[in-house]
Amino acid sequence: MKKLLLIGVFTITFFAANAQVKNWTLQECVVYALENNISVKQSELDVQATALERSDAVGNFLPSINASSSVSKTTGLGLNPVTNQLENRVFLSANGGVNLGYTLFDGLRNVRQVQRADISQLASQYRLEKMKDDIALFVANSYLQVLLNKANLEVVLTQNDVTKNQIVRTQQLVNAGSIPRGDLLEIQATNASELQRIAVAENAVQISLISLAQLLLIKDYANFDIANDDFNVVNEEIADTPVSTLIESAKENRQEIRIAESQVALAEKDIQISKGALLPTVNAFFGYDTRYSDGDINTPFKQQIYINDGVGYGLSLSVPILNGFRARNNVSRSKINLDRTQFQLEQAQLDLESNVYQAMVDVRGSKRAYEAAQVAFESQELAYTYAKDRYDVGRTNAFDFSQSKLRYDNARIEINRTKYDYIFKLKVLELYFGVDPTQLKF
Repeated sequence: MKKLLLIGVFTITFFAANAQVKNWTLQECVVYALENNISVKQSELDVQATALERSDAVGNFLPSINASSSVSKTTGLGLNPVTNQLENRVFLSANGGVNLGYTLFDGLRNVRQVQRADISQLASQYRLEKMKDDIALFVANSYLQVLLNKANLEVVLTQNDVTKNQIVRTQQLVNAGSIPRGDLLEIQATNASELQRIAVAENAVQISLISLAQLLLIKDYANFDIANDDFNVVNEEIADTPVSTLIESAKENRQEIRIAESQVALAEKDIQISKGALLPTVNAFFGYDTRYSDGDINTPFKQQIYINDGVGYGLSLSVPILNGFRARNNVSRSKINLDRTQFQLEQAQLDLESNVYQAMVDVRGSKRAYEAAQVAFESQELAYTYAKDRYDVGRTNAFDFSQSKLRYDNARIEINRTKYDYIFKLKVLELYFGVDPTQLKF
């Protein structure tokens, strides 16, 4: 019985240990978001919809085939559809037929529609890729925010450990009469303030984790966490790349330009389609029909179907002459839309250049801020060490020591903030340079 109990406890412990919180890496978060994010899924549906548009356009090249049939019963005086005689009786009649139509020429509109569908499908693919880039950047930013909040929490926790040790040390000195009781009260007040900062920092970590989980559509917040990796600043050489090189690379790789170019191509195709409405349309048609009536009692069903059938075929020509200026106005509207999309393309190119310049300025500015924070941290670290040594030997009071420690804590927090801000700005620059969002270097 004891063995069974031990096995049961071991089994429960084993599964409990394996139900631990999953620590997600950044790459896992990015890949998961690209596979499950709602906005990405909607863009994928747009791609599927444009594929159906192309299927519709291709279907216009196929002939239209329709079959029809009808059955009627006539009571009283009526026309016998077989004998073409008026008869005053009850008789059953039926007819059926097959009609085929095919467009031989419609101003090449069918051809243009297929070409337009291809461009539209490509544009939707570009929008999907852009959405993936945006989601990857959102995920990276949220992930780095969690790292920043965790790093700041570690700062206040570490310094609170120092404060707790100082309380013990100060209590001993007060009991020995070496320092006044006011120093102990000052350290205790510092401890209370740090406990408050710890609570705020812990809350910030939880909120940022929930925000990241929501971005990934993960609802199990309790078992969601990120890997405690120490991300370093890497790939700094991209910041030394000439801006002109970055702009050219962005124009070749960024989806904003491709989307705008595809809109211009669509507008050009719309002009061709609208001009096609000004040209004649030629259609071919073929029809077969037959009839049956029980009023012709001397002719069997099969023979009636054979005798009463007929075939019709020919060509039809439709020439647009006057349609209330609609066709020509559609051409004019298409030309206006082309001008609009060309302006949008030009604006997209200008915006991209501006964004690349801004990204480069942000990288260089965040790098200087990070370097300045490192220098400030080194200075504050020396000042804090000096103040701590002086306090330990009773050559400075608790207030001055607490202020020095607070400045040191703030310097550590600032170096964390500038570090992760610099990393994120580098990631933005990498995306403009054409780095795949799932291959961002950290």
